[in-house]
Amino acid sequence: MSETLFGIHGAALELRSHRLGLITGNIANAATPGYKARDIDFSAALTARTAGNGRDTAIENAMRYRVPTMPSLDGNTVELANEQMAFAENAVAYSASLTFLTGRVNTITRAIKGE
Repeated sequence: MSETLFGIHGAALELRSHRLGLITGNIANAATPGYKARDIDFSAALTARTAGNGRDTAIENAMRYRVPTMPSLDGNTVELANEQMAFAENAVAYSASLTFLTGRVNTITRAIKGE
């Protein structure tokens, strides 16, 4: 029922939330030798999720390691500027999906109340 009411925004919000966690993990490990930065191919994950795959399966199949522009000597692939940009972009998209869902819930609530 939630997919018919909210469309892809519920799945998008769930995936964006997980992606925020990955990016913050990358940022937290920016100074950890040998740490490999990871990210989700959001488009692939959302396509898999809306095709009926579970959240974990969709995320696992869309997981990618970042390829650094300038590799570090200690093997760490986190590039802080890129991670901060990805975080900001994902946070804006998360906020947009959340705003859409909030508006949809408010519309449904007003319809139920007869307003």
